[in-house]
Amino acid sequence: MGVVTRGFGGRRPEPERQIPPGQFVTDDFPVLSAGPTPHVDEAHWELTVRAETGEGRTWTWDALMALPAEDVETDIHCVTHWTKLGTTWRGVSLDTLLADVETSAEFVMAHSYGGYTTNLPMQDLLDGQASVAFEFEGEPLEPVHGGPARLLVPHLYFWKSAKWLRGLELMDAEDLGFWEQNGYHAYGDPWLEQRYS
Repeated sequence: MGVVTRGFGGRRPEPERQIPPGQFVTDDFPVLSAGPTPHVDEAHWELTVRAETGEGRTWTWDALMALPAEDVETDIHCVTHWTKLGTTWRGVSLDTLLADVETSAEFVMAHSYGGYTTNLPMQDLLDGQASVAFEFEGEPLEPVHGGPARLLVPHLYFWKSAKWLRGLELMDAEDLGFWEQNGYHAYGDPWLEQRYS
């Protein structure tokens, strides 16, 4: 008769996935917004990137859809303590949108339909770190989750991934967005628990 060790199951379990401190994992996708959900028809949607010089570029929905899109699988973390693991998004990389924009700006203010704003360092939007997402889990992005298009900056708390994106203002100096003016941290790194200033 062989020796059997209690609890032996044939293979080691996969290590538990790391999540930022203070977070809990949810299978839901909670809806949190600073105001009512704007409903923006794709036929009237535009995205403008304005450099610190005042020069800008604007994309219509059709122009955005004509750009190369990428799929991103990532975890997302909300300042209200939930984390959703392994989410799948499709969108256009900010590297693509900013490729022909001449700028030396160090900061960006994201502007949303409905008036929401959030500030970000330029370096956090480049090198594949951010995109303008228009699909979630293979479906068009629902308005309650920021559709038709939202900013996706998954390495920061999710309030930095502005819903209903309509513009990016490139700036030489940092200015604070909506939640940042109301006590949230200016940067918002979930791994450092930068929830509030």
